[in-house]
Amino acid sequence: MSTLRIVAGLLLALVLGSGLIVLGGGEVATVYQALLWGAFGNQEGWDAVLIKACPIILTALAVALPLRLGLFNLGGEGQMAMGGLFATLAGLQMEGVHPVLAIGACTLAGALGGACWASIAAAMKVARGVNEVISTLLLNYVAATLLSWAVSGPLMAPGAPYPYSAELPDGTWLPSALPGWSAHAGIWLAIGLAVVFQWVYSQGSIGMSARIVSLSPQAARYAGLSPARQTLATFGVAGACAGLTGAFEVLGVKYQLFQGFMGSFGYDGVIAAMLGAAQPAAAALAGIFLAGLKVGANAMQRATGLPVSLVEALQGLIILCITVSAALPTIRFTWARMGARQTKKGLA
Repeated sequence: MSTLRIVAGLLLALVLGSGLIVLGGGEVATVYQALLWGAFGNQEGWDAVLIKACPIILTALAVALPLRLGLFNLGGEGQMAMGGLFATLAGLQMEGVHPVLAIGACTLAGALGGACWASIAAAMKVARGVNEVISTLLLNYVAATLLSWAVSGPLMAPGAPYPYSAELPDGTWLPSALPGWSAHAGIWLAIGLAVVFQWVYSQGSIGMSARIVSLSPQAARYAGLSPARQTLATFGVAGACAGLTGAFEVLGVKYQLFQGFMGSFGYDGVIAAMLGAAQPAAAALAGIFLAGLKVGANAMQRATGLPVSLVEALQGLIILCITVSAALPTIRFTWARMGARQTKKGLA
């Protein structure tokens, strides 16, 4: 039923989006055809989709995993920034190192940077009960400031016209996902992690432990589980996923570090995790779908002349409709309780 509600919300959004297209002077069938074909109808489109899907999938995992505990990690942008910074620091020391070792070291450094940054919010949550929504959001600004200081100070390339680091050695660059493609091989790791996490949380004790902690921390303690340990471990893994996002953007797309390289991927990951109902595999599919919207928007603009902002509005409609459709059972339950109370008062 959850899947049906999500599909229903998606279809409703497409219907409402058709109204926006008509108001914008476009033809619905032509616009949607250009949108889909531009993203998924040819190799060039798929290549661009995979480039954008990799960071969205990884940041979606960074949100989805804490959601399994009933916690919100909105710090994907900051954790991504730290991952990129750590990967760059490691990469600049890898001149002449074998590519396998160099890429492995930079990838691990990026994951460590993101994990450490996410662990700050987790530690505050466990030690002092600080709301993780506030702490992860504020840490994004701290990370952005540290990144700005690094690229405009110690890491700034000599003679650079604006703040950015020196280009990383060729041996640290990620290989292509497929021969002749621009997309890097990090997409396969992102998809693989989504599959592994889906299996881990649907099988065995880890998923059951997370469910118990999310439903009742008191019951979890009674059962011998440690909500604090679960929180620290989950945020560490989630931060590592976001850190990998930053590392892969530096190693596979930008090849150097600069301020704001994170784009909007941190918040796109939140959307994908919500669309996937905190299921890692579903969040990965949602990430590919959102990447397709981004890539198809440019193709749609070239083919129809309609602005890219139309797709942004469509994306907002999709989120709104799916959120409302997912909340319908809760709304019906609340109304039923209110009706029962009114009936009870009337009988009294």
